[in-house]
Amino acid sequence: MRLNAVLYGLGAHEAAWRMPESDPLAVTKLPFWVDVAQRAEAAGFDALFLGDVLTLQAGADRHLSDAMDPIVIMSALAAVTSRIGLIATASTSFDHPFHLARRFACLDHISGGRAGWNIVTSSNALEARNFGLDAMPDHAERYARAADVVDAVVALWDSWDADAKIADQQSGQYLDLSRIRRVDHQGPFVRTAGPLNVPRPPQGRPMLAQAGSSEAGRAFAAARADIVFTVQSDLTAAQAFYRDVKARAVKAGRDPDDLCILPGIVPIAAATKAEAEARLAELNGFAVLDHLIAKGSEFLGVDLSRLDLDAPLPDGLMNGVGNQASQSRVEVLVGIAQREDLTVRQLLARLASGRGHLLAVGTGAEIADLKEEWLDSKAADGFNVMCPVLPGDLQRFACHVMPILHQRGLTVS
Repeated sequence: MRLNAVLYGLGAHEAAWRMPESDPLAVTKLPFWVDVAQRAEAAGFDALFLGDVLTLQAGADRHLSDAMDPIVIMSALAAVTSRIGLIATASTSFDHPFHLARRFACLDHISGGRAGWNIVTSSNALEARNFGLDAMPDHAERYARAADVVDAVVALWDSWDADAKIADQQSGQYLDLSRIRRVDHQGPFVRTAGPLNVPRPPQGRPMLAQAGSSEAGRAFAAARADIVFTVQSDLTAAQAFYRDVKARAVKAGRDPDDLCILPGIVPIAAATKAEAEARLAELNGFAVLDHLIAKGSEFLGVDLSRLDLDAPLPDGLMNGVGNQASQSRVEVLVGIAQREDLTVRQLLARLASGRGHLLAVGTGAEIADLKEEWLDSKAADGFNVMCPVLPGDLQRFACHVMPILHQRGLTVS
C-alpha cells in the first residue's frame, strides 16, 4: 500500500487555519514544513505531495490563500529528510519544458533520487490572466499541450547518458560529449534544442504523477504517469476507475502494475469512534458558511445561495449543469449527496472536509480496515493521505493507523 502525505496548506479541511491549534501564518515558515515532513518520514509514508495553484483564488479573504512554490519547499525538505519521496506540482500550461526538466533534475540530484513531478494542466481563468492570457484553452487542447511538454521534458532528461560525466581531474576531461545529445524537440506546442545542462537524474527520470478523471485525463495518465491521483468516495466507482485506467495502460503497451492508482483519503483518527466524530464536528464548526456556499457554487456551477440549505440538492443538477473545468469532481460531490441523502448544508460540510475525497472517521483499526478493503478490492494501490489539520491529524494518523498497517504487512515500517 503506497501512501503519500499531502501537505497542501495547513491541512485538507477548509477550516484548518482557524483551529486553535494552528498557526495561520505557518505556511511561509520553513520550520512548519520541516516538522510535517519529518513526522511523515518517521511514520513510514512513501512520499510527500505538495499541490499548487498559480493565482490568488476566489474567496481569498475567507480562507488560507497563499501557496508556496512546491519546488522551493521540496528542495528545502530534501536537506532534512533522507528516504521519503518529494512530489512537487508544476503546470504544463505555463512552464517551458527546459525549465521543468532542469528544476526536477536538480531536485532529483540534491535529494539522491527522490523527486517526483505532479503534472497539472491548469484550468483556472485567474491563472490564465496571470500569464497574459484572456482565458484558458479548452480541455482537449490543454491535455494535448501537456503531452507535448512531457515528451519534451523526458527527452531533455534523456539527453545525457548516465556515464556522460567523467570529471577526471588527472586527464582534465570533465564530460564525454559523445554521451550527450541534442534533443531538437519540435512539437505542436513547444520547441527546445537541448541538451539539458544538468546531468541525467539519478532515477533516470523523476517519477511522474497526474490527476484527472476525464477521458483525456485517463488517457494521458495511462500513457505517461507512474502514479494517478483520483477523487473517489464510492468503492464501486473506484473499482471501475481502477479497471479502466489499468486497461488503458495495457493498451498503451505498459505493464499495469507499473501504474499506481492513489485515491485521496481524509482520515480523522482517534482512540474511539466517538472521539473521531467529535473531532470532525469541531472542524466543521470552524468553517465559514458563506465561504462554503461560494466554493460549492463554484464547484457545482449552481448558485447554492438561492437554495434551501436544509433540503436535498434539486433533481437534475447534473443535466448539463456544472463546472466543466472539474466535471469529474461535480459527479463525485453529487454522487455523495445522492447516496447519503444529504442536504445542501450537509454536503457543504463534506466539501469543507475534503472536497469530495473519501472521508474516513473512526479508530485506527476502522480506518485501516477501510484502506485494506479498497486495496484488496482492486480499487486502489494506495492513498493520498489528506490530513484535515497539519501537523495534528498527521500525528494522529501516525499514532492510530500506521502501526496497524505495519502490523498487517501493508506498509514498510
